[in-house]
Amino acid sequence: MQPTCNAGVERPCEGGSVSQPTTASSRPAETLPADPDALAAALQATGYLPDEGLATAAHLALAMGRPLFLEGEAGVGKTALAHALAEVTGRPMYRLQCYEGLEASQALYDWDFGRQLLHLRAAEAAGSTGDVQQLEAGLYDRRFLLARPLLQALEDAPSVLLIDEIDRADDEFEAFLLELLSDFTISIPELGTVRAASPPLVVLTSNRTREVHDALKRRCLYHWLEHPDFEREVAILRQRLPEVTETLARQVARATAKLRSLDLLKPPGIAEAMDWATALHTLGARELDPETGARTLGAVLKYREDTDRVRALTRGALFGGS
Repeated sequence: MQPTCNAGVERPCEGGSVSQPTTASSRPAETLPADPDALAAALQATGYLPDEGLATAAHLALAMGRPLFLEGEAGVGKTALAHALAEVTGRPMYRLQCYEGLEASQALYDWDFGRQLLHLRAAEAAGSTGDVQQLEAGLYDRRFLLARPLLQALEDAPSVLLIDEIDRADDEFEAFLLELLSDFTISIPELGTVRAASPPLVVLTSNRTREVHDALKRRCLYHWLEHPDFEREVAILRQRLPEVTETLARQVARATAKLRSLDLLKPPGIAEAMDWATALHTLGARELDPETGARTLGAVLKYREDTDRVRALTRGALFGGS
């Protein structure tokens, strides 16, 4: 499983301490898929089924060393693609979860204040506090640095860097990212400049809750993700959930598509369709009948208003057909 880190949610990998950077030369040479079709096949082997356009965009991002900007509704597979690309390439993956108020320092690095304080106390106990300048310099030694996802991705090269839901971050953070993506360097005043030995594959995702600035998009290859069509969604359900019958997979995909056609607060994505199929299978269902479908709406709908609206519909209109 690839290591991931979420700024503001989880501590950095390796228990909060920064590990020694892994350079490209210390890993086996990468053998990347030769063309979009080869990449699509490799992604499919991981359980991710891209369409032709998405496979082409991802291949070009790898081949050209350009960030990939994925936009679309929640649940269409944007984040999952980054995980699948990490698996295909064998690269470690680092995830930066964006949110309102996220600052550059929270995404780059921090100093371990607790360990620095212990270092000072140990120096005092040993009676080695005479050279104040040397003691202060020792406080900013590499071992006290807490690397956050952006710094980790640059040091652990080559890597996959997922910048998730960039539309939730502020304009100031976008401007910072624009500068970072231009040369993949980070300046740490106490230690110097960190430059990526090999640029990471950067995947940015957006649910389009607001418009991201054109300047950032221009740095990237862009792809809009739609919900999968019926046959592709059936294929995804069958591949990811082989225990689910063909009939049930088709009925779930058809019912999910009908739900998406309604004006819901949160239309179900692929993950919700999988949860629904899993819930039905857990109950022993081999087909989606109106009664079982109504009892398991909590697996696919996440708002009371949506559930009430769907239950008010004629059950046969939603759960009928295969």
